[in-house]
Amino acid sequence: ALVEEEGVRRTVYRDIAGNPTVGVGHLVRSGDGLRVGDRITQAEARAFLDADLRAAEKDAHDLLGSLPVHQHEFDALVDLIYNVGPGNVSSAKSPRLNDAIARGDYEAMAEELRYSHADGSYARGLDYRSERRTQIFLNASYEDPREASVRMT
Repeated sequence: ALVEEEGVRRTVYRDIAGNPTVGVGHLVRSGDGLRVGDRITQAEARAFLDADLRAAEKDAHDLLGSLPVHQHEFDALVDLIYNVGPGNVSSAKSPRLNDAIARGDYEAMAEELRYSHADGSYARGLDYRSERRTQIFLNASYEDPREASVRMT
């Protein structure tokens, strides 16, 4: 689901917030030695993804503390952190999410998985991703809601 939502781009581009990005939504850092327009290999894209996923998984574990979750709930939180960054799920920026986790309120946690803005601007694609993330968390459904709506018509 994460790869479907992010896509794989082997040329460094600026994301919706203007950040240099490559691979599967990897934010280019100074240590990467890349600039907008540079190309990477498929293997490099995979290496960035693996490292970024490990970091998001660690951040999800840190966020959850000792709260027990099912794999699909964990996956949804990892997707959120991968998408918005760990700073945006901090207690300062996401107090309701952190409060829901502290209370063990899974329904409230699901409600806090919705993000529709990037760098202060509304992005329709984030609504779809948020819906998918919420369905993963609540129903262990990894299906793309855009595809489900096409099949229903």
